[in-house]
Amino acid sequence: MTAETINPRTPRAVRGLPSLRAGAQYGVLWATLALFTVLAVTTPGFATTDNLRNLLDQQATVLIVAAPLTLAVIAGVFDVSASAVYVLAPLAAIQVQNQTGSIPLAVLVALTCGVLCGAVNATFVVLLRVNSFIATLATSYVFFGVGYLVSDQAILTPGDAAFRDLATKQILGVTSATWLAALVVGITWFLLTRSRMGRYVYATGANPDAARLSGIRTGGIVAATLVLVGTSAGFAGLVNASQGMSAQATDDFGFVFTVIAAVVVGGTSIAGGSGAVWRTVVGAVFIAMIGNGLNLNQIDPIYQRIILGVVILLAVALDATARRRLTN
Repeated sequence: MTAETINPRTPRAVRGLPSLRAGAQYGVLWATLALFTVLAVTTPGFATTDNLRNLLDQQATVLIVAAPLTLAVIAGVFDVSASAVYVLAPLAAIQVQNQTGSIPLAVLVALTCGVLCGAVNATFVVLLRVNSFIATLATSYVFFGVGYLVSDQAILTPGDAAFRDLATKQILGVTSATWLAALVVGITWFLLTRSRMGRYVYATGANPDAARLSGIRTGGIVAATLVLVGTSAGFAGLVNASQGMSAQATDDFGFVFTVIAAVVVGGTSIAGGSGAVWRTVVGAVFIAMIGNGLNLNQIDPIYQRIILGVVILLAVALDATARRRLTN
C-alpha cells in the first residue's frame, strides 16, 4: 500500500470502497487510454512507431522537471522558477564547454547551476518563510537576468559536435534524451514511494504541524524538494540545448507552465499531501498527445491553445469533482 492510497485526508468510509477509490485514482489513466484510442483510429500517422518515439523525445525535458516538481507540490510548495533555471543552466554550461572543450565539465556546471538556484529558492522559502509561489516568481526574474548577462544576449552554440550526443544518441531505437527522462522519473518514483524521504514528503504536505511534532524536519524536506527541482531544471535545459545545439536567454515562462500542467492534470493535489510520479507521467503524455493530435490534424496553432486550455481546465475540474465527492 502506497502513501497515496492511505492519505489521511481520505475518509475511512471511502477507503473501504475500492471501486470508487480506483475510479478517482486512475481516472487520468483511463482518459489517456481513451484519447490514445480515439487518435489512433481517427488520425493517420498518430499510432506509428516514429510518431510515438518523437512524442516521447519531445516530452523528455518536461518529464525531467515534472517528476521532481511532483515531490515539491506534494510537500506543499510551488517552484515557478524552473523556466529560468532551464534557460540559465545551459548558457553557463555552453560557455564553459567552449572555453575548456570539456563536455563532462559542462554537464557538471549545468547541474551545479541548478543546485545553486534551488538552494536560493530554499533559502527564501524555508529560512525566510516567503510564500513559495512569490519567492520563486521573484527569483525567476533574477535567474533570467543572470542568463542575459552570461550569454551577453547572444545565441550560444557548443563548439564540440559531440555535445549533440547527450540528447540525440540512439539507444535501442530511442534517443538518449528519452532514456535520461526515464532515469530521472525512476529515481524520483523510488524516492517518493520506496524511501523514508517519500513518507516525509507526504506527511509534510498533508499536515506540516503534525509532521513537525512527530519529529520530521519539514523545512529540510521542503528545501530538498526545491533543490531537486532546480537541479532537474538545469539538467533539462542542458538536454534541450543538446537537442537544438544552441541556447538563448529568454524570459519565457512557457516551459514551467507546461510542467505544472502535467503535474496538475495528472491529479497531484495543489493543496499538498497527495499525488504520485506515475500520475504526472500520464498527465504529461495526455497533454502531449493532445498537442500531437492537433498538429497531425493541421489545427491552427491559435485554436490549439484554446483547445488545450479548455481540455486542461476540464481535466482538472473533473478530477477535483471526483475527489470532492469521495471526501464528502
